[in-house]
Amino acid sequence: MARILRLLIAVLLGLVIGSIVNMGLIMASGRFIAPPPGVDVTTVEGLKAGLHLFEARHFLFPFLAHALGTLVGALVAGALAPAGSARPAYVVGICFLAGGIANVFMLPAPLWFCAVDLLLAYLPMAWLAQTLIARFRRLA
Repeated sequence: MARILRLLIAVLLGLVIGSIVNMGLIMASGRFIAPPPGVDVTTVEGLKAGLHLFEARHFLFPFLAHALGTLVGALVAGALAPAGSARPAYVVGICFLAGGIANVFMLPAPLWFCAVDLLLAYLPMAWLAQTLIARFRRLA
């Protein structure tokens, strides 16, 4: 029972901390790459209405937020999980992937961004996190 509880806590903390990283990067993105003039990025409706004005550079921070949020969340989950358990990192990656899929249906982003985001930001980052954790544990 203690192992299951530890796995559950690892996943939950991974999801929370990964979400914080994700949202932090999304909120900071406007400081580095300003949205197109007149686009309200503070509401879903405003974002939907102005997404057609976005250039490729405007998608950099959303991708980084998704990828780094997943990476950090999977690192946290994998580090807190009992040794030898890769599942928490992958569960975090799958949960973030589900959010990414939902995002594709909610926002009319370009197809190229949807493909890059879904294929590179979630499961590969969970795999990378688990690989880094496994290497660190072998060294320790």
